[in-house]
Amino acid sequence: MSLSELQERARFVQSSAASAGVNFDEERWLRRVQRSMEKEAAEALGAAAKVFDVPRVLRQTRPEAYLPQHFALGPYHCNKPELRDMERYKLAAAKRAEKLFADGQKFEHLVQRLLLAQDKMRAPYHRFLELSDQTLAWMMAIDTCFLLDFLESYHRDEVTDMVSSATNWINATVRDAMMLENQLPLFLFSQALALRHPTADQAAAAAADALHAVLGRFIKEVSPIKTTAELVVADVAKHAHMLELLYHFLVPDASVFDDSDSGDREPPPMVPEEFTIDMLDPSQHLPDYDKVKQACVQVSSLDMAPVRFLKKNLITRPMSVASSLPGTIMRKVPVLSAVAPLVTKLLTMTSSSPADVESKLMLKGVSLGSIIVNSPLAQEIMIPSVSTLARWGIRFVPAPEGIAGISFDAAAATLSLPIITLDANTEVVLRNLVAYEAVAVRGALVLARYTELMNGIIDTAKDVKILRQSGVVVNRLKSDKEAADMWNGMCRATRLSKVPRLDAAIREVNAHRSRRAAARAQKLLKKYVFRSWRILTLLAAVVLLLMTAMQTFCSVYPCNRWFGSVFQLPQAGGNR
Repeated sequence: MSLSELQERARFVQSSAASAGVNFDEERWLRRVQRSMEKEAAEALGAAAKVFDVPRVLRQTRPEAYLPQHFALGPYHCNKPELRDMERYKLAAAKRAEKLFADGQKFEHLVQRLLLAQDKMRAPYHRFLELSDQTLAWMMAIDTCFLLDFLESYHRDEVTDMVSSATNWINATVRDAMMLENQLPLFLFSQALALRHPTADQAAAAAADALHAVLGRFIKEVSPIKTTAELVVADVAKHAHMLELLYHFLVPDASVFDDSDSGDREPPPMVPEEFTIDMLDPSQHLPDYDKVKQACVQVSSLDMAPVRFLKKNLITRPMSVASSLPGTIMRKVPVLSAVAPLVTKLLTMTSSSPADVESKLMLKGVSLGSIIVNSPLAQEIMIPSVSTLARWGIRFVPAPEGIAGISFDAAAATLSLPIITLDANTEVVLRNLVAYEAVAVRGALVLARYTELMNGIIDTAKDVKILRQSGVVVNRLKSDKEAADMWNGMCRATRLSKVPRLDAAIREVNAHRSRRAAARAQKLLKKYVFRSWRILTLLAAVVLLLMTAMQTFCSVYPCNRWFGSVFQLPQAGGNR
């Protein structure tokens, strides 16, 4: 067995033992619980956590987007052997930070500060940290100095160390630093910055100003969604870590996304309406519609071989072909997206026999509109792709306000979307922001809804190209296809949530497209169908008479010699 295989097995055994609780120190756990029960108040013990584990449903889609690949920051991934190779870069940053401390203070002074703030340091973490106070203080001090050194030298020309000067290492560090499970409490940076000032009076204010300057520049550059908002000092003070700070920088107060103007008005349905009965009701355009309908029903109710032949080839087979199409095609093609729920429901209600499908079609009192609206498809975001919307005359413009600026102007046929930069870090940052929102935000999942919207309108490289030319997307990836693949791989939220403002924009886009489609369809029907209603009535009557005469003829004379091969009539003496 090779040395690499032995090392891999040793790592597996170590991780398995840790997961199984073999290294669990019962005495230390008992001492900590007893001390917490004696000294801590219930409010402090029950304070809301800020650093969580990524939900499993999100992690399984792309684990590398949520697990640090190079640097472990904080206690969650500190024991992973594959991340220990980068410890020397952390120690080098800690030595550089020590040189900036005032009055010759040493690194141990920072460790002592963190030991005194032990409970405050542990509070943001959702897990119970099985680390001693001394170990945790040293770990957090080293990680804080490393990350602070990286933030201060981010995209600075004068830096010389590898992590802060090489582009690949900069991007790798940004991705690891913005992962949910790799977050550090922001107050640790204030503790490290305060040691750079000799007097305690000016240390706190100077540290707050310095931290605001560092984080303000970093957050605006790392943010994938560009906005005109400014980061204020109060925002830095009231948020626990950088990912939370970035989230609230992008997503304003939840009240901004409430659609207060809608009141109790029923919004347009989410399903495309181009071919629903309510919009294309023939009875509104055809005076003798009831007569034509009655004649057609009588013809189709005849139990004759020619009628069965026509129904089988004109109704049953087309529906079977439509139901067998892939789900993507059924959703994207305008006509099929409207009839897909109807076809699916009718076919699932019946057996595989074509006669059963035909009999279900003749049931009276079936409301096609209710079947479409009540289908599961209506509960999903149904919005056409960018290229389809562009063909229907909809333009795309940048929204400088960010996510809060998403809206649709029906009069100008303009959809406003926030400017987003797609680069090597965008997917990881967005995924972890969505994960934080899923576990920490109690209200509407605004960012998850935005990713669903972008996932819905971007299908191909052509969609990305249109958005790029419109100024909505700044693509720094290798190609538009890579950008489209990134959006198509983005997962949805862990729970259903409605965002009134974003949902209203989606409904308005669908309603605008439906009006355009319905107008064209009605124009064609009026021109080629409704103007010929007299001919249709005469044709239906003639067909009814011919079928009745053929039924009478075939009841007296055997018809299989003339029509058996065409209509597949049973032979004499065979089972019917």
